[in-house]
Amino acid sequence: MAIKINQERLIFTLHTKRTTYQMHVDRYGYLLHQYYGRRTGGDMHYLLTFQDRGFSGNPYEAESDRTYSMDFLPQEYPYLGNGDYRRVLLKVADEAGTIDCDLRYDSWRLEEGLYRIPGLPAVYADGTNKDTGADAQTLVITLRDDVLKLKVELYYGVLPKLDIITRAVRIENCGKSAFTLEKAQSACLDFVTGDYDAITFYGRHAMERNAQRQRVGHGTMTIGSTRGTSSHQYNPMMLLVDHMATEDYGHCYSMSFVYSGGFKGEIEKDQYNNIRMQLGLPDELLAYPLGAGDVFWTPQVVMSYSSKGMARLSQNIHLCARRHIARGKWRDRIRPVLLNSWEACYFNFNREKMLELAQGAKDLGVEMVVMDDGWFGARNDDYRGLGDWYVNEKKLGGSLGDLVNEINRMGLKFGIWVEPEMVNEDSDLYRAHPDWAMTIPGRHPVLGRNQLILDFSRKEVVDAIYDAISKVLDSANIEYVKWDFNRSIFNVYSNSGLSQGQVLYNYVLGLYDFLERLNTNYPDLLIEGCSGGGGRFDLGMIYYTPQIWCSDNTDAVDRVRIQYGTSFGYPISSIGAHVSAVPNEQTGRTVSLKTRGIVAMDGTFGYELDPKKLSDEEKEEIRAQIRDYRRFARLISHGRYYRLSNPLEDPIAAWEMFAEDASEALISVVCLEIHGNMTVNYVRLRGLKKDCFYKDEETGAVYPANALMQIGLPVPVEMGEYRSYRWHLVKVD
Repeated sequence: MAIKINQERLIFTLHTKRTTYQMHVDRYGYLLHQYYGRRTGGDMHYLLTFQDRGFSGNPYEAESDRTYSMDFLPQEYPYLGNGDYRRVLLKVADEAGTIDCDLRYDSWRLEEGLYRIPGLPAVYADGTNKDTGADAQTLVITLRDDVLKLKVELYYGVLPKLDIITRAVRIENCGKSAFTLEKAQSACLDFVTGDYDAITFYGRHAMERNAQRQRVGHGTMTIGSTRGTSSHQYNPMMLLVDHMATEDYGHCYSMSFVYSGGFKGEIEKDQYNNIRMQLGLPDELLAYPLGAGDVFWTPQVVMSYSSKGMARLSQNIHLCARRHIARGKWRDRIRPVLLNSWEACYFNFNREKMLELAQGAKDLGVEMVVMDDGWFGARNDDYRGLGDWYVNEKKLGGSLGDLVNEINRMGLKFGIWVEPEMVNEDSDLYRAHPDWAMTIPGRHPVLGRNQLILDFSRKEVVDAIYDAISKVLDSANIEYVKWDFNRSIFNVYSNSGLSQGQVLYNYVLGLYDFLERLNTNYPDLLIEGCSGGGGRFDLGMIYYTPQIWCSDNTDAVDRVRIQYGTSFGYPISSIGAHVSAVPNEQTGRTVSLKTRGIVAMDGTFGYELDPKKLSDEEKEEIRAQIRDYRRFARLISHGRYYRLSNPLEDPIAAWEMFAEDASEALISVVCLEIHGNMTVNYVRLRGLKKDCFYKDEETGAVYPANALMQIGLPVPVEMGEYRSYRWHLVKVD
């Protein structure tokens, strides 16, 4: 059993293969956190200390016992009102505006399998993942506030084989008087000791998820997004690791948010050196009223722990995301190699150009051609047409179905680009329904990329756009959709009659409703998420779109850094990565086709270029790249991923994909620096089977695994910038 309960002492212990998580209900009915770490047995109550601490309040029931205070005790669900002055997860205001709460233990129940959250994505375990989902269980602990008539149910899902614990909260108004949620987060971890670093991931459009490591000192570190999306600026995952932790060593904890809207992550070190790490919805722009009988769910947080460094921590999350968050036909399948029209021709295409691109793609060995922005309405630039989801047959020289049939006859699949959540003021949709756009009455709106946000918190808006997109999908054999979102949300206002503090949360529910319908009604459709590249790269989107365009920046040198940061919390199978033309559109940098290919193979692999502009030598090299990708695709997307260097600090970027059965490894290296009289860099491999030998498939050289893992492979020293290398090693029987 993954979950063990001492019913007499109300001790709750969650076990996974390598970890233990423990909490208990104390004599006053408070739910206290006791332990999360390496798997163990016993009661960890001894870790809690009690003493009189000045200016730390005491519960009324404690009477003269000043050694008991919620201001320093580790908790499972801290809230404002019990004397805890640290950051909390829950703030509730009653009808008079008084913010107070007093949650005490009520009951528990145990469920087989993993819980689901109505309208929200969540980690699942079903018949499609029996091997990794076996013995999954859910623990639900109920807390109550008898004055507010508030019921809070804490959900804990356990995937024992993956060292994964998930958390979410169900909040219900069981009384007759309304109250308002002003903060409602999903999970925290309280640590009574430890010298930790926080690793977070910051960035901007076209340079997302830069890994940042900082020593945790006194005060609060906060990351988050109030943009209505998980954002380019910060990613909704956080790591807390031993100060001396490495990829292979040290205690490491992670939290990842299964949600595609705004978020807030906080790490606080308090006056007594306790550390609290918490993650959930942002309290900015949140004021969610709950009337009698109303229920609110917080989105899910995925937690993991490794006692052996960051590599294993990432691998836990990768497997969870790939097998227990991603769903459907494409979850375990190798994705088709595609060519996207955007960087090849932008808006300037017609039927002849698309057929030309398709013929060029076919000649290279590409499997799918994607028609990006510009196929609908009056959309010949980014000033008009968004929202008018009907085919521009004049531009395409006939119906979309005719074009797709012709491309299918070439032996290619076909996909399109959409941006369903947006509208231009210069569009038929906006002229007919201006109230469907989010704008503040009486004020000019803030524009982004010349577009406004459609109010997806309103069902009639979601229904109308879904119906329009469905007609397009039904009109032709479309096998892929790129779902884009090219601005942040501002001017939050809905004409729906909702409280405005509900809008952003309900907006995300509307987005998920749309995507769920697409997944249900078009089960063979491959959907790639996108938000100006990586502005909505989160586990919530992976539930609906098994791959996400990693960044609008396709420069190979920048991409190794972007994909490095992404790898901490997301599997390679989810990372949309393409080879583009040079000089690169975003940086002007010129990098060899070989290096561009090696970097793009650290993802789903495709192309963003015009085949007509390639030389014969380049075409032949691309054909070889595609053959290599097909040969290694399963290892790349299903193997165990290791970061072999830190490209933010090291002169090389190096990574490894390793087969679960230890039979083979694919090692990739990009040289980021070249100097006179250059020193030799060695790439130390990981995960190989000890005391065995591995043969280089290309050269036939045989290497002892122990030496490869202790010293490594020397990287050749050659003249020229951004040289790249790849070794495919096969275990010698």
